[in-house]
Amino acid sequence: MITGVTNPRMKQVAAWQQKARERRRDKVFLAEGVKMFLEAPPDWIMEVYLTEALFEKQKANQAFKDRLKAVGYELVSEEVFSRISDTQTPQGILCVLRQPEYELSDLLKGENPLLIVLENLQDPGNLGTILRTGEGAGISGLIMSTGTVDIFNPKVIRSTMGSVYRVPFLYTSDLQEILHKLQNAGVRTFAAHLKGKQYFQETGFRGPCAFLIGNEGNGLTDEISQCAGEYIKIPMEGKVESLNASVAASLLMYEAYRQRHLS
Repeated sequence: MITGVTNPRMKQVAAWQQKARERRRDKVFLAEGVKMFLEAPPDWIMEVYLTEALFEKQKANQAFKDRLKAVGYELVSEEVFSRISDTQTPQGILCVLRQPEYELSDLLKGENPLLIVLENLQDPGNLGTILRTGEGAGISGLIMSTGTVDIFNPKVIRSTMGSVYRVPFLYTSDLQEILHKLQNAGVRTFAAHLKGKQYFQETGFRGPCAFLIGNEGNGLTDEISQCAGEYIKIPMEGKVESLNASVAASLLMYEAYRQRHLS
């Protein structure tokens, strides 16, 4: 059992927890909790740390014991775990996982891709919610500008509730180029925009398509808006001019789902 908070390995785990550049350098990310441990792809898991209390609590959980046996683990004291955890009430298990790498072709697999494209989204909760909702709505993948919050931020990982394991994603330093590639591949690109003349419910999303979502405060930049194939709008009453990014994305994704599966 690791009991020292100055243990070099624990100091490294704490650094991965706190600093995106440390995670990028070593190509790892962290996930906490029993659910995230059990759902993680086995070949992504590099290290597992848990408290003795959780180990005892899960003794009757055969799936948990089988996974521990398969991937290996190390016990740490409660004090040490509180130092490496990012949550106020830790469950007592933390995994170090390798970062997956995807290509655009991975996101375009299948006959009818549905993509979300994010430009400079900043809120970890919004990104995690979009990824989780996206899995529910059946999206094929997520494309992000390099100005978007780190998807491996612990707050993002928590809010995905495991969807980060199953929805492919990629970052790009040239969002315009990616949008041109999508359009050349037959993917229609839609931006929710004040200049939109047609409501999103009146637009067809049955074919390959991608929805562009911008920064929480500023929306899409002009250069990216101009790359969109079509503008659409979301109906709103009162003095509201825009919606939360994750809410807007959810409306669009589920309208596409409704058209493709329910109508």
